[in-house]
Amino acid sequence: MTAALTLSLYIVRQFSLSVLGMLLALSGLVAMFDFIELLRRSASHPEVSFGMVSQIAGLRLPFVAMQILPFAVLLGGILCFWRLTRSSELIVARAAGVSAWEFLTGPVLTALLFGIIATAVVSPVSSVMLSRAEVLENTWLRTGGGPLALNGGQLWVRQSDRMLAQQGVAIIHARSVAMKDKELTAQQVSVFRLNAGDKFLARIEAAGAVLSGGFWHLHEARSIKPDQMPEPPREIDLPTDLTVRRVQESFASPDTLSVWALPGFIALLDNSGFSSIRHRLHFQALLALPLLAATMTLVSAGFSMRPARRGGVAKMIGSGVVAGFALFVISKVAEEIGQSGALPVTLAAWAPAAAGLMLSVALLLHTEDG
Repeated sequence: MTAALTLSLYIVRQFSLSVLGMLLALSGLVAMFDFIELLRRSASHPEVSFGMVSQIAGLRLPFVAMQILPFAVLLGGILCFWRLTRSSELIVARAAGVSAWEFLTGPVLTALLFGIIATAVVSPVSSVMLSRAEVLENTWLRTGGGPLALNGGQLWVRQSDRMLAQQGVAIIHARSVAMKDKELTAQQVSVFRLNAGDKFLARIEAAGAVLSGGFWHLHEARSIKPDQMPEPPREIDLPTDLTVRRVQESFASPDTLSVWALPGFIALLDNSGFSSIRHRLHFQALLALPLLAATMTLVSAGFSMRPARRGGVAKMIGSGVVAGFALFVISKVAEEIGQSGALPVTLAAWAPAAAGLMLSVALLLHTEDG
């Protein structure tokens, strides 16, 4: 029992060092290319200093590490298990009666722990730093209108209508939206007011509106009701639960939100009429990250524990790298398909990791039990 525990701790230590080393190396490599790209973009902005570019690249580093983690586990695991096999340590352990499942339990649990730490601890830090990086990038390196520009500058919002005695809904559409002095200004605003049974009650047409202080302040607004003449233009204050920050976040990347804040924000998006599919998919992908890391561990073990005397080691390791990279790419492609709505969000996030886990277990069963 003591010998088995000592062996497991030894393998876990070797595996952890290999994965962490690979994570640092790959993150540094990707961050270097990201830094070079930022330098290229800053060439057309003389006011952007070298220190500002370095700050943006540094703020992105935790996010880069989160994206690299599954592949780092794969390559680190292949390196670890290949070295232990080449030095005959795993061969001796298996000859002494220790099965592959016994000495792989420690690395698999370690990979799960890496994934849990990344999801629960690193993700909140990464989201804050990435959000700051995007603010700096929008301020210094982009000439567009920020996240709202991705929607053509338009805005659709559904909210509860507090101006009604009973529960109702107000659907707001603005053809042009912009940020000005920390306020959200909108032009050519239409408000469609419905009762609890979705029956149309009235429409408000306003030349402009400002979102601040818990109200939509509508300027030159005309209220138009069925079978009635339009009312004269006036100022109308429409109560709202929305804030400028919430509107910005709804168009910003889900990566800028902490895993702990995502469930509440998804509910807010659904209640406000925004699409929450990107945020739900990102949330499920974060939850599936520990399983994906454990799957990569089993994939690396299945392709790297072939004894050197049997030949074909390089081919096996190469196949493992290709298989793991294919699984990593498939998981990203599934996320893109999930964002389009062609796949259910849960299936798009969990299916690649679950399928890879089953295939890797089948490979290990074939390797171990023939």
